[in-house]
Amino acid sequence: MRLRSTIIICLLATSVLHAQDKDKKPKYFNDPFTQPSPIDFNDHEGYVSLFDGQTLKDWDGNPKFWRVEDGSIVGESSKENPSGNSYIVYKGMKAKDFTLKFEIKVDGEGGSGIQYRSQTGLPWRFPVDPKVTANVGPVNLNWMMTGPQADFWPSAKFWTGQFYSENTPMRILAWRGQVVEGFSTKSKKLMGNIGDIMDLAKIIKKNDWNQYTVIARGGVFIHIINGQVMAVMIDDDPKSSNNVSGYVGIEIESTTKIYVKNMWIKKLK
Repeated sequence: MRLRSTIIICLLATSVLHAQDKDKKPKYFNDPFTQPSPIDFNDHEGYVSLFDGQTLKDWDGNPKFWRVEDGSIVGESSKENPSGNSYIVYKGMKAKDFTLKFEIKVDGEGGSGIQYRSQTGLPWRFPVDPKVTANVGPVNLNWMMTGPQADFWPSAKFWTGQFYSENTPMRILAWRGQVVEGFSTKSKKLMGNIGDIMDLAKIIKKNDWNQYTVIARGGVFIHIINGQVMAVMIDDDPKSSNNVSGYVGIEIESTTKIYVKNMWIKKLK
């Protein structure tokens, strides 16, 4: 009986000590390793706004297709008013290294993309639909953009989130779900996978708002949608057209209506 009582007392004492310690952090939490702050898309510390929600101040695009509607920049192309590839350019800033946040939505089956580090005034490499020429006249190169694009085409199977080089021979460099290392037009190598291209598509919202983040640092580009990394591109060519300072812009193509709002940029260089 005495042994049994001693064991019970020891177990009770251990339980009390455990209860007192259960809210204490494990030892490793006291070392210098800490977790980053939680994801906060609406954290704008150090950012500046690119769109005031009411006007197209500092934006330049064809007014046949671009307007402000209900606090969003809206681009619309229809069968009666076709745009082909058309862009609206933010002329208030050029940036090379930055973090860009915006919300984007597409109605219907068409597509869009956000240009960054992009140039205007360069020759257009691709044929233009005669219907577009009949509607808007010759291509206005001041409204055409060349450079990196964060693709957004929710109705298409593979494109949204990818790294696309608009109006250059490089075209698609990193598909959704890929980490790619390249050297301008000379090479591109798959270095790793983020996830399955179709599984990642489930994160993209059709006919609804999506939170998009683009990070550009040196030759490294990261596309994030709704908190999920979609593509990483690394261009090691310092002379690449991807690796220059340039404009932010919005693209419309095909027959569609797109909306962009809440555009903020944290410019580092």
